[in-house]
Amino acid sequence: MNPGAPPRELHACGRVLALGGPGAPIALMGVLNATPDSFSDAPQERTLQARVARARALVDAGARIIDVGGESNVTNRPAVDVDEEIARVVPLVEEVRALSDDVVVSIDTYKPEVAEAAVAAGAAIVNDISGLRDPALADLCARSGAALVIMHTRAEPKTKVLDDALYEDVVADVLSFLRERMQVAAERGVRAEQVLLDPGPDFAKTPAQTVEVLARLEELHALGRPILLAISRKDALGAIVGRGPRERLAATLAALADGADRGAHVARVHDVRDAADFLAVRAALRRDAPVPVDLRLPEQLRRVPPSDGPSR
Repeated sequence: MNPGAPPRELHACGRVLALGGPGAPIALMGVLNATPDSFSDAPQERTLQARVARARALVDAGARIIDVGGESNVTNRPAVDVDEEIARVVPLVEEVRALSDDVVVSIDTYKPEVAEAAVAAGAAIVNDISGLRDPALADLCARSGAALVIMHTRAEPKTKVLDDALYEDVVADVLSFLRERMQVAAERGVRAEQVLLDPGPDFAKTPAQTVEVLARLEELHALGRPILLAISRKDALGAIVGRGPRERLAATLAALADGADRGAHVARVHDVRDAADFLAVRAALRRDAPVPVDLRLPEQLRRVPPSDGPSR
């Protein structure tokens, strides 16, 4: 059993997502980019049709939430114009929302105009990576009932800050910052049940500072809201293992396991199928999930299928 994730509810546009509780699996949020320059997408995946197909694959693999983003968070490229970002994300949000009534769509943006257009198109969560720098995002969530991700960062969007001396205690700073931004959201009419908290790995943090935050993740439970673990392919993990973004799957899964132990409720990942497989085996071995006595491997999965090339 996993006692680390206390039960929480997240209210999002009339829907209630039950998160955490004894033995409950961490919910997977699949990353879906609507950008022409994402490092995680192959060129053939940059059409609307291909992105909808990817969303369907993420849902089939076990994603409960699809996080649509129209601007890369990398800091070596300029910010995207609001109208351009809306044009990128709104058609995709509409298509993903139409896939299934069970799909919860999140919009990854710090711009109120983009968030408003995406919520009107069917998004139910606003994933703000600015730390609620613009309180108009809270106003939108208060009006619409959309859930709001509040993330810790001391940097403006599209700005990289690496300062070994920035924090006397980085976890204490995360806690005080999130508590203060939650209060701002509450004063704007956002109910506590609408808030999801992200400690912001890599954002205004050195790799060592990110590791410190992740290693003390359970301290965030004092804030009483579910925790979003956005660790997929992060630079801090790459720094530990010395690998580029597309070679960080093993590092991501290690961070996912530790985050689950420390009580994270939602994990934002690129590789949903691998994360779901990892969590399924982990749950079986930990006795968090039942293993039927008649469990068998289908015959077609027992061996590598023969190749179409010449045999020897």
